[in-house]
Amino acid sequence: MNSPSGTDRPRLTYVVTASMSVGFFYGQVAYMVSNGWNVDVISSPGPELNAMRAEGARCWALPMEREIAPLKDIASLWRLWQLFRRTRPNLVVAGTPKAGLLGVLAARLTGVPQVVYTLHGLRLETALGLKRVLLTFSERIACRFAHRVHCVSPSLRARAIGLGLVRSDKAAVVGPGTCRGVDTDRFRPSPDAQQKASNLRRKLGIDKDALVIGFVGRFTRDKGILELYQAFTSVRERYANLRLLLVGDFEPGDPIAVDIRRAIESNRDLIRTGFVADVAPYYRLMDICVLPTYREGLPGVPLEAQSSGIPVITTQATGAIDSVLDGQTGFIVPVGDVKALCAAIDLLLGDPSLRKRMGEAGRVWVEAVFRQEIVWAAYARAYKEVSCGRSLEGVEVYGE
Repeated sequence: MNSPSGTDRPRLTYVVTASMSVGFFYGQVAYMVSNGWNVDVISSPGPELNAMRAEGARCWALPMEREIAPLKDIASLWRLWQLFRRTRPNLVVAGTPKAGLLGVLAARLTGVPQVVYTLHGLRLETALGLKRVLLTFSERIACRFAHRVHCVSPSLRARAIGLGLVRSDKAAVVGPGTCRGVDTDRFRPSPDAQQKASNLRRKLGIDKDALVIGFVGRFTRDKGILELYQAFTSVRERYANLRLLLVGDFEPGDPIAVDIRRAIESNRDLIRTGFVADVAPYYRLMDICVLPTYREGLPGVPLEAQSSGIPVITTQATGAIDSVLDGQTGFIVPVGDVKALCAAIDLLLGDPSLRKRMGEAGRVWVEAVFRQEIVWAAYARAYKEVSCGRSLEGVEVYGE
C-alpha cells in the first residue's frame, strides 16, 4: 500500500462535481489523514474547498459542468487525466454523476491502482426521454470501469442492480450507508439549543403555541414540494395554529409549477428562510419533519431531524425508505400519495405523546447507527480493503 510518490502514506483522492458537494467529506478528510492517508480533494471552484484545506487535504479547483456539455466534459476529462498523472493517487473515490463518470475514466486511463465510484443517488429515476437515456449510459460506464461501486443505502444498491447498472458482486453498502454520517452532538436538543430555538422562533414570527411542520432542502418537484403544500393546506383546515416552515429555496433545475410557487410565496402560514448555513437550530422549531421525496441516495435531512429528536415522515422512494424506521421513528408513505401523507401528519399532530416517543426513538437510533465516527471508521476499513486489492467479501454489506 506504499505511495508511488515515495512516501509511506498512500494517497486518497476524492472527486466531486460541485464544490458544495465536498460537504460529504467534512470531518472525514481529517479522519483519513489521521489514519495514515495523504488526501486530495478535487471539485469545481468554490469556497467550500477551504474547509478541506483546514482538514489537511490538498485541494484542486477543476471546472466541471453538472449538466451534459460534451465539449466542456472532454476538457474536464483531459485536465483530470493530467492531474492524476501529476499526483499519482493510490485510490480515487469519485462521486456525483458527472465527476463520477469523468473521475473514473481519467483514473483508469492514468492507471490508478484502485478506483471507487460512490453512488449517491440516481437522477435518472425521475428523468425522461433522452436525458434518462444519457444518464443511464453515464451511470453504466462509471460502474463498469470502477473497480468497486459504493452505494450509500441498501435500497439504492438494490435499485442500481435491478436497473442493470452494476453487478451485485461489485456493489457494496459501506457500514450503515450514507457517506458522511451525522454529527449527533451538533443536533442534540440541549437546554442551550432550546433557548436559541426560542429566540429564532420569535425572530421568524412563529407563535409560541403554533404547531410546525418542517421541510429542509431544495424546493423542486423531485423533493415533493407539491405534495407537501397540498397536504399542508388540507391539514391546515383542522389546525388553525399550524405553520409550514420551509428551510431552503426554489431552484431553476426541476422547477415546480408556476401557480404552486406563487401560492407558496403568498401563503401567510408559510415561513421561508432561504438557504441557511446552519440548519440545526431550525429542526428545533419543528414538531414534525416531512420529506415527501421522489428519489434519494440516503437523505441526510431525516437523519438530522431524528438526531434532533423530531419524528419524520418520508416516502418509499429509493434511499428515503432507509432513513426512517416506519412506525418507530416516524412514518413512510407511498411516493406522491397526498392522502397517505395527510393521514400520517394528522396522526402525529393529534398525538403529542406519539411525537415525543418517536422523536426519542429516532435520536437513539441515529446515535447508535449513523453517528459520523461510526461511518468514517467503516469507510476507512473499506478503503484499506480496496487499496489492498481484496475482493468485496472484505467489506461490510449492510442490509443484505
